[in-house]
Amino acid sequence: MSLSTETLAALAEADLDASYVEELARAAVAEDLAGGVDVTSVATVPEDLVGTASFGARGSGVVAGIPVAMAVLDVVGEVEHLARSTDGTRVTAGTTVLEVRGPVRTLLTAERSALNLLCHLSGVATLTRQWADAVAGTGAHIRDTRKTTPGLRLLEKYAVRCGGGVNHRMALSDAALVKDNHVVAAGGVAAAFDAVRKAFPDLEVEVECDTLPQVREVVAAGADLVLLDNMSPDDMRTAVGLCQAAGVMTEASGGLRLDNAREVAETGVDFLAVGALTHSAPVLDLGVDLSTGRS
Repeated sequence: MSLSTETLAALAEADLDASYVEELARAAVAEDLAGGVDVTSVATVPEDLVGTASFGARGSGVVAGIPVAMAVLDVVGEVEHLARSTDGTRVTAGTTVLEVRGPVRTLLTAERSALNLLCHLSGVATLTRQWADAVAGTGAHIRDTRKTTPGLRLLEKYAVRCGGGVNHRMALSDAALVKDNHVVAAGGVAAAFDAVRKAFPDLEVEVECDTLPQVREVVAAGADLVLLDNMSPDDMRTAVGLCQAAGVMTEASGGLRLDNAREVAETGVDFLAVGALTHSAPVLDLGVDLSTGRS
């Protein structure tokens, strides 16, 4: 089956690549079926039985990935999309986020793959929203990292946006981030920065620093953005002052927790880099209730 008009419209609304999502949906279903069929559903469900599946929240959070769940349903079989929430919406237990009607075999075969993606992406959005709320009003933004699940980066970073965060680079080729091992290999912070600037003059260059002398060095060299790694709030505040005076943006990284996020944000940094958004987000509990009209 191909993606429905409704699903394509939902993906376009979310600015998600339909070909990528369809390929992912097909891979998820193929993995679940492993070359066979859903033996339980085939054995227990009449082929002509039609029903309605309601995807609902069983806890509070932010939903993300509804168009992706729709795509999973589409690739399994033809369904009618009755209603859906908008990604980025806050939900509470009992909220229906997606409702579809179609052959019950289709609904049950697609259920787990659709839920796996929907619950995970909603978990990422929910955790991001908690961080964004924690720094609200400070001017700082919560930003993700490349600590993503292989193959799911586009969707996980999308979920971060749904939760109120912003994205760092999508790939290694998008921008340069000079970290400690690059500094060791190049022979120093300034040397590493100069090498990247020479090789890729049109790309943004961010440099990781863990001391104030390093900050002064890379600011003088012309860095676009400085990553302040594992600095104390006092040192971070000083570093921000040095960077702001030169028009250089700053990003805090390392040792960040929800309970200290606001303190870090109030140092004046532009971004807080939080790898946990994608590598450690607990899923948002969602489930499917099926109705067939049969007693």
